[in-house]
Amino acid sequence: MEDFNGPLDLILHLLSKNKMEIKDIQISLILDQYLAWMARRKELDLEVASEFVTMAAQLVFIKTRMLLSIHDEEALSEMEQLIASLEEHQRHENFAKIKAVVPELSDRYAVGRDYLTKTPEPMPVEKTYRYVHRPEDLVRAMRSVLERVDHRLPPPMAAFEGIVGREPYPVADKASEILDRLSRFGVTRFRALFKGNRSRSEVVATFIAVLELCKARRLRLAGTETDCTVTCTEEGAAGELELTTDAETAE
Repeated sequence: MEDFNGPLDLILHLLSKNKMEIKDIQISLILDQYLAWMARRKELDLEVASEFVTMAAQLVFIKTRMLLSIHDEEALSEMEQLIASLEEHQRHENFAKIKAVVPELSDRYAVGRDYLTKTPEPMPVEKTYRYVHRPEDLVRAMRSVLERVDHRLPPPMAAFEGIVGREPYPVADKASEILDRLSRFGVTRFRALFKGNRSRSEVVATFIAVLELCKARRLRLAGTETDCTVTCTEEGAAGELELTTDAETAE
């Protein structure tokens, strides 16, 4: 059995129980619950204060006048006074609740006010492994790793043929390409000879072909290390291509 300090507290409790706003108060519903609360107190032999009886009489009066005439000015005035009293009482209760919690909040603020925060500092990294493991734990971990590994034998070397291996490039073919290029353009840069090479073997074949052609006096190199030009000699333009056996292919 809940107890209230006054009739306004009881009415506010009933409004909250019915999820009803003060301005939307339904006198009939509130009055029935109000009278039911008073009847329960009498059944429990609890004294009902006179102010509760007075408020019950006022609610009955408002309900009766509003049932008799919707436009009853006296009933509307009583209703407005009741709503104003409820709103004022509610504001007073809210203020009392706030006032009661202020000292506790003030004490918490005083405690936090005396603390000074400090920016976080990076912790030194310790890379020394300090854990100690039992041998059986290490064996168990190794077995767990081996269970997840595929134990199939590695594929034979024949499976890698055509994928990994050295691809020989004929030096004679590269020398013919260089002479043909010089016969068409007359002169070219040394670095330009290596443009378009698709493998390391072709780069080596290009370099050996230049050396062999220079040795056979078929090419002439002129310039500096950074800017070198290649031209074809008179012998290179007229003679046939002959290379030594050691320079036939570059691997």
